[in-house]
Amino acid sequence: MEVTRLFDILDNYLESYPNQESALACKRDGEWKKFSIQEYTEQTNNISYGMLELGIKPGDNIGIVSSNRPEWNMIDFAIMQIGAISIPIYPTISQADYRHILKHAEMKMIFVEGKELGNKLKPIFEETKTLKHIFTFVNQENDYQYLDQLIESGKANPEPEKLAKLKVGIKADDLATIIYTSGTTGFPKGVMLSHSNIVNQIKNLQTIPAEWSKTALSFLPLCHAYERMLVYLYQYLGMSVYYAESLATIADNIKEINPTMMSCVPRLLEKIYDKLYLAGKKLTLISKMLYYWAFNLATHYQLEDRSWYYNLKFKLADKLIFSKWRAAIGGNFDIVVSGGSAIQPHIAAFFSAIGMPVFEGYGLSETSPVIAVSQRGKNGRKVGTVGLPLPGVEVKLGERDEICCRGHNVMLGYYKDPELTAEVIDAEGWLHTGDTGKFTKEGQLIITGRLKSIFKTSFGKYVNPQLIESNFTESPFIENMIVVGENKKFAAALISPDFVYLRSWCKQHKLKCTTNEEIIENPIVVKRFHEEVKHHNQHFGDTEKVKKYQLVAEEWTQQNGFLSPTLKIKRNVIEEFYAEQIDKLFA
Repeated sequence: MEVTRLFDILDNYLESYPNQESALACKRDGEWKKFSIQEYTEQTNNISYGMLELGIKPGDNIGIVSSNRPEWNMIDFAIMQIGAISIPIYPTISQADYRHILKHAEMKMIFVEGKELGNKLKPIFEETKTLKHIFTFVNQENDYQYLDQLIESGKANPEPEKLAKLKVGIKADDLATIIYTSGTTGFPKGVMLSHSNIVNQIKNLQTIPAEWSKTALSFLPLCHAYERMLVYLYQYLGMSVYYAESLATIADNIKEINPTMMSCVPRLLEKIYDKLYLAGKKLTLISKMLYYWAFNLATHYQLEDRSWYYNLKFKLADKLIFSKWRAAIGGNFDIVVSGGSAIQPHIAAFFSAIGMPVFEGYGLSETSPVIAVSQRGKNGRKVGTVGLPLPGVEVKLGERDEICCRGHNVMLGYYKDPELTAEVIDAEGWLHTGDTGKFTKEGQLIITGRLKSIFKTSFGKYVNPQLIESNFTESPFIENMIVVGENKKFAAALISPDFVYLRSWCKQHKLKCTTNEEIIENPIVVKRFHEEVKHHNQHFGDTEKVKKYQLVAEEWTQQNGFLSPTLKIKRNVIEEFYAEQIDKLFA
């Protein structure tokens, strides 16, 4: 059947892949709980019937606050197939952001994952006058109804004819979802996406050659446009989608299900890379030399134009070392899609070499989300680039090399904010991303930074902090970093070390390593970071060099508010928190 609306994916799956053992799966009580496509469809329809029984109408806004689970998908499709608007919300955002989203969206109904989250949001629920129905996913023995009750209501009050009529009335260009961007400044903005926006992404992405017919692992938040669109794609192609238990269990989950595909953020690959690197330190001298010879070979891997001598060494390294790493990681990947932020070239090269081919993508929630992606075929994939623009998407560089795009992926606009919409989408339909970039001669897109992050020193020289940060965080010693210096004489930086790596390094050098504060004040550690900064500074001109820096004891995470849910640095939060230290850098 033809898929033109998002919920058509479910009917298409049922029609095209009726014998699929598992459409969705997750771990429950230590075992994989699998949902066949028949169960998936039945549950989704019952949820729709239950909503109709409660008086939910087309156009009503309905929230989902939950981590990844099969019921998330069922609710999402159930909402959209009756013409209501699905609004996913991160379960990790601040009270202020929850309050803004619920009131701004004027939600009629909301699904909340658990008791703790329900209790946290209770004061906000009471303030939200439009909110009529609150459900948790399981029976929490509290004031809220739970999903099984809604499903039972739907079973008792089926309205297949009404549901069919509602589905027929929904057009491809109708609003399907509002995604509130996590953002790194200010309150989240509501990105309005149509069925057509996302369906066109799916249809164009599935033209990329891959082993689509097997199993996908999902662990990035479904609330994010990137992972959500990919899970729609997996289902469109009849793949089984398994949800990882947590970040801590990913390695075990991969071994259990042997997925052919997953998406991730660069930080996950960096952690695997660091773990493999440190593992070699425990080996005997000869084994260690062989291990790091292979490691170095992998980091210099080229997708094309490899010499016969390199290929000879590569075959030997693959047999002796890489095959063992593949077995340890899972060993069955056809594609690993990396997005959310730039991946270091040596990391991408390393994983492609050992048999986990890394495909980079780039986009925004406002672009449904993909603008460009690595592809198989000539000039389709090159380390250090995000690949070629997606078919049907035009990309150009505007003033100061700002990336602009136009096509089927551009959002309908920001919810209730036509003025802000007009600021980012011009009269000719070009969406201004705020990111800067350049093209290779073959047409691949390279992301060079964020327009708003670029600043001028007091000498009138432009500094692109993200370019500098990207280079410095290639160091295993540096987890995160921000470069500052607007209207100052020079560029300076705050550096948050990779304390896992640093503690291992301290133990090897027999240094006392108790608290983070003690580690960063150790003279030998301070000297080592001085060498690291000096090494990376040599890649930049005088005005871009980091002249002063401060090591900080805090690890920047989502939990302490320094990183967004998509692991991007919140510059304004960090600069405010470390205002005194920044002032001292320029004193």
